[in-house]
Amino acid sequence: MDFSSDTSAPAHPAVLDAMQRANSGMEGSYGGDSVTAHLRELVSDLFETRVAVLPVGSGTAANALALSMLCGPTEAVACHREAHIERDERGAPEFYTQGGKLHLLDGEHGRIDEADFKSVCSRINRSFVHETPIAALSITNLTECGSAYDVAQVRELSAIAKAAGLKVHMDGARLGNALVGTNMAPADMTWRAGIDVLSFGLTKTGGAGCELICLFGDMADRYDELLARAKRGGHLPPKMRFMSAQAVALLETGLWLDLARHANDMAAKLVGAFLAVEGVRLAHPVDGNEAFIYLPDALSDYLTGEGLKAYRWLDGSTRFVTSWASSEDEIRNVRQALDRFSAV
Repeated sequence: MDFSSDTSAPAHPAVLDAMQRANSGMEGSYGGDSVTAHLRELVSDLFETRVAVLPVGSGTAANALALSMLCGPTEAVACHREAHIERDERGAPEFYTQGGKLHLLDGEHGRIDEADFKSVCSRINRSFVHETPIAALSITNLTECGSAYDVAQVRELSAIAKAAGLKVHMDGARLGNALVGTNMAPADMTWRAGIDVLSFGLTKTGGAGCELICLFGDMADRYDELLARAKRGGHLPPKMRFMSAQAVALLETGLWLDLARHANDMAAKLVGAFLAVEGVRLAHPVDGNEAFIYLPDALSDYLTGEGLKAYRWLDGSTRFVTSWASSEDEIRNVRQALDRFSAV
């Protein structure tokens, strides 16, 4: 009963098979290989537009490099105060922007409040020497609270940003889960809604370690700059074909969405089991594969003793994360443990 994180899950067998197939013969290095060339075509087809794509090894690298394209050392990135770039990346965005700052915003369930953001944008004064003006907005979908932005919300935040002259980044570490949960197409959730740069996560969806930095629109013309920043930052994989092979395996047949759908379904069943127990309540909406649940201390201790693995969060809730590898047996084991606790 391990619901600690979707990064703890194994890689999907199709991903490992694809890496094995790529492990044949000589290929160009640093992205000059046939697998990466195929990936570029595949991603452009997926998003229904021209996309410049760079695979990297971690979500932190993807976010930090992406934001370095949007924010300079005397500027700031607006984000939710619970965003991964603020809470979990050890200053990497600030480091890769060479001193850029994060401007923290509020909003329920990890989603940026539109009125708050609009008010902040109305006060940007780039000529005021004492201010660190905002240059970009970063949206996380799914959010760090497990909620999702729908397309209308992304579009509205992007419109506010663009009206203020800002570029927009999306941290899509769990983009597949957000798309499945909102029943939207990748293009509609991203560039059509105003996203300029996407950190497209596939590691949590079944990859062995593969994130894609996607540049849309006029940002795609700056791909050489992204390559230079990645090289300088130590994130230009020499044998890129093995990262690209992972992405191809997940994207080519729509497997990534099938796996995200399974993870979401497992989360819904897990939540259903917990909410049947007296004293249990949700901290946030469950729009994907993450559930933050307030558990009575006695129940939490009992489940830990039964072998349940999940993280206790700062607000006192417990975070449960399902993955493509979560099984009906695990859900059944949780349900049986809850029944035993309730019978005591």
